[in-house]
Amino acid sequence: MAAPLSSLLEEVSRDHFPYPPATPEEIAQFEQSVGWKLDLDLRAFYLHCNGAELVERLPDCPYQILPLSKIKRARVAIYGEDDDKWGPASVYAICDVQDGNYVLLDVSRQENGRYALVDGYHEAWPNPKYCGPVASSFSAFLEGILRTRRNLYWIEG
Repeated sequence: MAAPLSSLLEEVSRDHFPYPPATPEEIAQFEQSVGWKLDLDLRAFYLHCNGAELVERLPDCPYQILPLSKIKRARVAIYGEDDDKWGPASVYAICDVQDGNYVLLDVSRQENGRYALVDGYHEAWPNPKYCGPVASSFSAFLEGILRTRRNLYWIEG
């Protein structure tokens, strides 16, 4: 059974390196600038902390959940160009895994009111054969990190 998001957020505060929370005004400004709304998991996370370094501090941090000000389209984060040839406009980099790769948020669709997360493998993006699912929601992604404490926990090996 999945842990409640509130307990995951408490664990982030206790055992990791959260940034100060975003204000409701910062969230509204972010949503207006990107043209989509945070789902319930993401809204709770960003009201709790506006990004976080998980497991270790930078530069050794395997997961940096980006602050709202650093979230950008995956194609811009990965290739530096906002062009359809580098992937859909609806996919955003939300977590930097510190090796040129990202965990991405697909805002084109929701399941059960949550956005899915996919692997932003730099060398293969946007090929879905190599950039598969990471988690069905942000809370499932966060729980995966906190339980395994291993970089790229969703990749077998």
